[in-house]
Amino acid sequence: MAKNRSELVAEVAAKADTSQAAVNSVLDALFDVFSESIAKDEKITIPGWLAVERTSRAARTGRNPQTGETIQIAAGHSVKLTAGSKLKASAK
Repeated sequence: MAKNRSELVAEVAAKADTSQAAVNSVLDALFDVFSESIAKDEKITIPGWLAVERTSRAARTGRNPQTGETIQIAAGHSVKLTAGSKLKASAK
């Protein structure tokens, strides 16, 4: 079962005994910091919970599945999320 943002905000607000607007603005700020840090190639680590970092992908040769034609895929970047020990333990 998946939880959407509004359900998450409501649950956190109830647990923290604060308003949903306050939780929403904290989430917005958190995601802004994540985006800015990843753009600067900085790794974010929350010990025991998660790590977020930007990774590089090398250029490679691919194939167009419709035509079978060989194409060049440019080098690029991706984001890697790594679960920490507490997060992994909660999945058991």
